[in-house]
Amino acid sequence: MLANLSNKRILLGISGGIAAYKSADLVRRLRDAGAEVRVVMTAAAQQFITPLTLQALSGQPVHTELLDPEAEAGMGHIELARWADLVLIAPASADAIARLAAGQANDLLTTLWLACPGLKALAPAMNQQMWASSPTRDNVDELKGRGVAVFGPASGSQACGDVGAGRMVEAVDLARACAELFTTGSLAGKRVVITAGPTREAIDPVRYVSNHSSGKMGYALAQACIEAGARVTLISGPVHLPTPDRVHRLNVNSALDMLAASGKAVDAGCDVFIATAAVADYRPVSVAEHKIKKAGDAMTIELVRNPDIVATMAARADRPFVVGFAAETQNVEAYALSKLRDKKLDMIACNDVSRQDIGFQSDDNAMVIFWNGGSRRLDKAPKTFIARELVSLISQHFSQ
Repeated sequence: MLANLSNKRILLGISGGIAAYKSADLVRRLRDAGAEVRVVMTAAAQQFITPLTLQALSGQPVHTELLDPEAEAGMGHIELARWADLVLIAPASADAIARLAAGQANDLLTTLWLACPGLKALAPAMNQQMWASSPTRDNVDELKGRGVAVFGPASGSQACGDVGAGRMVEAVDLARACAELFTTGSLAGKRVVITAGPTREAIDPVRYVSNHSSGKMGYALAQACIEAGARVTLISGPVHLPTPDRVHRLNVNSALDMLAASGKAVDAGCDVFIATAAVADYRPVSVAEHKIKKAGDAMTIELVRNPDIVATMAARADRPFVVGFAAETQNVEAYALSKLRDKKLDMIACNDVSRQDIGFQSDDNAMVIFWNGGSRRLDKAPKTFIARELVSLISQHFSQ
């Protein structure tokens, strides 16, 4: 269940209360589950636990001031609110709950709470009599009516010596409760490595051998894998595309660069390897140190074969689930089936790049996906749609 937190952005708000010490453990557990965590502290919270502690555990600066001169336009609360998938206040004191229910916006935490369009949750922590009081219960009911999730409180002995309901839920249980707020993705928690775009094989300092790949299909797949809950490393040749949100991108130029980066990424941990890159089959035997000057009517360049990246990944003893791509101009399906068999792939997607309405530079694509014993045809559609359909197929076969 904790895999649901993979790639999620959680803004942890800490209000004043002795239970603030538990927030340190909560940050660690959320990060261990794959979430990115940023912390906002009220002035009272800083009396119980220091911002430096939370900064060390979250790996991010802790936010305490409403007007942040380092934030864009000085409106840090708006930037944080837009960033978060979930705002969790833990501990949520009686005072914090009352201010949230009243719609106040007199500090950073209450202001970003109002500005956040995402999920919201509270973990109350207070004296048992304060929790049992009518005003507090009315405030909690009001927030629940607005769609706020309330976790706890738990019962037991309290710092004040009382016994009863009011203890903050333990960190491990809060992490699990947060995970349950998110829909499980088909690749939740899985590590996916994707190659995309062309490679450039240098002839001299100003010329190279390459192809027309735009990288659009690989980038669409990276986004689809993120949506499915995966942790994505995108190894990209030279393209003019923005990096999808939450994707770790590595830029490379040549086939040898891409092979080295792929090997390191798989060494670091990889469940699924998707090779969408249009890797040059050959590279010049030697690269001229200076620009080659024009001389005569012809020039001969000796080429040597590049290593096959997808076949190399499929041949590893610790191989991930390997998906190849075949961009062909004739006998498309026959060539794809041959590659599936010869390279020992788990799946291959093929398309006809001779068509003018799909392929390298187009925003649309159409393809046939083959695996051992089956196939699926995807008719022309936006690459974003094709990517989601392919990720769905990959997740089904990977789980088997």
